[in-house]
Amino acid sequence: MDLTAPIASFPKTTKPLIAALKKLGINTAQDLLFYFPYRYLDFSKNIKIREIKPGESITIQGIIKSIESRFSFRSHMSMAEAIVSDDTGSVKVVWFNQGYLAKTLQKGDEVFLAGTPEYYKNILQLVNPIHEKTSDFPVHTARLVPLYHLSQSVYPKTFRNLVAAVLPLAGQVKETLPLKILNSQKLPDLAETVRFSHFPGSAEEANLAKKRLAFEEIFLNQLLAQKYKLELEQKQAHQIIFDQNLVKKFVSTLPFQLTAAQKKAAWDILQDLEKPRPMNRLLEGDVGSGKTLVAFVAALQTMSQGLQAALLAPTEILARQHFDTALKFLAENPLGQNVRCGLLTNNFSRLDKKETEKKKLAAEIAEGMPGLFIGTHALIQKTVKFKSLALVIIDEQHRFGVKQRSELIRQDGKAPHLLSLTATPIPRTLQLAIYGELDISTIKTKPLGRKPIITKLVHKDNRGKAYDFIGKQILGGRQAFVITPLIEESDRLGVKAAKTEVENLKKIFRNFQIGLMHGRLKGAEKEKVMEDFLANKIQILVSTSVVEVGVDVPNASVMVIEGAERFGLAQLHQFRGRVGRAGHQSFCFLFSEQENPDILSRLEAFTKTQDGFELAELDLKQRGFGQLIGSQQSGWDFKYFNPSYISLIPLARQEAANLLKDDPSLANHPLLQEKVQGKVVHFE
Repeated sequence: MDLTAPIASFPKTTKPLIAALKKLGINTAQDLLFYFPYRYLDFSKNIKIREIKPGESITIQGIIKSIESRFSFRSHMSMAEAIVSDDTGSVKVVWFNQGYLAKTLQKGDEVFLAGTPEYYKNILQLVNPIHEKTSDFPVHTARLVPLYHLSQSVYPKTFRNLVAAVLPLAGQVKETLPLKILNSQKLPDLAETVRFSHFPGSAEEANLAKKRLAFEEIFLNQLLAQKYKLELEQKQAHQIIFDQNLVKKFVSTLPFQLTAAQKKAAWDILQDLEKPRPMNRLLEGDVGSGKTLVAFVAALQTMSQGLQAALLAPTEILARQHFDTALKFLAENPLGQNVRCGLLTNNFSRLDKKETEKKKLAAEIAEGMPGLFIGTHALIQKTVKFKSLALVIIDEQHRFGVKQRSELIRQDGKAPHLLSLTATPIPRTLQLAIYGELDISTIKTKPLGRKPIITKLVHKDNRGKAYDFIGKQILGGRQAFVITPLIEESDRLGVKAAKTEVENLKKIFRNFQIGLMHGRLKGAEKEKVMEDFLANKIQILVSTSVVEVGVDVPNASVMVIEGAERFGLAQLHQFRGRVGRAGHQSFCFLFSEQENPDILSRLEAFTKTQDGFELAELDLKQRGFGQLIGSQQSGWDFKYFNPSYISLIPLARQEAANLLKDDPSLANHPLLQEKVQGKVVHFE
């Protein structure tokens, strides 16, 4: 048997089991070996029967002195009862609803029993312990026992037996990391990692395996990122010369002052645009920090030199919002006589203030008309070809697929400069892991005059007062968001659902229009709801977490978050950022039925800070790496890397740099080349 052996060829594998394993993505012996446990039961403490104490996870080794099945009239189930002895004493063992074990196990069998002893009628006994016959390599007892994410149709013991059966094949796995790196980082090879992962001899071996897997993951991420960065430096881009007078005049005409952070970010970008190689920069800014205006400075500089800029937005509403802002600050600006702004979505096609046919706008773009062209996915259709695309701005880029982004940035002979905007605060400790190939600019400060959002944790007894306050806000002309965790009621989660909340609020606010937004609505339906909300035809919008990041509703002054404990702090901050976008004092109310002091403490911490980056750091510590980003945003599927391995990032980064210095194309490392070939970098 080798690593390619199909699961169906294993002994004692039934058709239902094979089907269930395939659903888990397990088709071969190799798939089985690389399906790692998520944690372990510690049954490594092997003690004598006389040493048994209640409430302690242990393993005992003994001989079955007697075993029988009987029917419990009280619980109406069959059960097996046994007496197991060693040279120090005996203990009663009970297996409820497992009377068949009286036939599987026999008097005289020597067994391992793992479980937690407990008293019943003053008699210490083992209830439903894991059992297996003694051997030199126990699988289910007398060790750290692996636990896997399995479906209900795959029994844990069955799965562990399968893994144990193929474990000898671990020696056949191909090592991906160079020996030099393994030695310098003191990591086990891949074969040993596989063995340590499934059946570690100690906690140290299990931790070493986890560290190796995490290191390889972040190393491959860094290798790919740095390789892409090296390749990008070899490409040519339009050199957009900094026109200081133009930028100064533009900034002086704005009705507000740029913050120091905005000026610094703009300067970073303008310097990049002058270089002959493509910019690859992320502009990371807290909600409402003014990222879009900084991007417009870059677009203005680009257009002034007869070149084209494109801004890609994830939704039509956001695209139209950006277009209106561009008209206001660029086309209608005193400097705007040479500035053209186009809008292209599924439902709209405009050039400056006039409606135009899509074909006509596409023709203007193809002929190389300088301008800023804003759109959704419609902007990256095959019918739209840019002639002199020099700058691509992608708003909330993780909302677009890799191929979609590629379509836009590869249309021109020269590689366009690339600027991505994100309102998701990423802790600096993780930026290297997620955006290894990017230059990063950060805007933390809010525009001058922006009022802090008053945030309160509302106890259930004070809901009525909160509703009264919201009613007064709406009567004063304002609007409100209400965020719920689910679409429909879930007894299991015990949290309010959007549909239920709409009906509840209709009883409370009888004179106001209440709208509903959720992920199951079609695109056109979502657009219509948001349009009505923007036009104040809807005063209260009840929504799940799909409420658009970046959508600007200046008239909204209240954000209510139901089941607030269900969201991470960073996500709560994103919701809060939907209000406070204008001069009105705005409010955020956290509703929670929880009494848990730890949960309430976390929510109270949220009410005390307006800094999204600080909240992201707290989320990282409290909820973990996966709560902040996912593979869709990062471009890499992080399975093993987590905050406890942050110290590995600079080590992996340096190892990747050293390797690429000697072997830029990875020609001497075909397995590494194969590993990264199917992956994508952030902006590939």
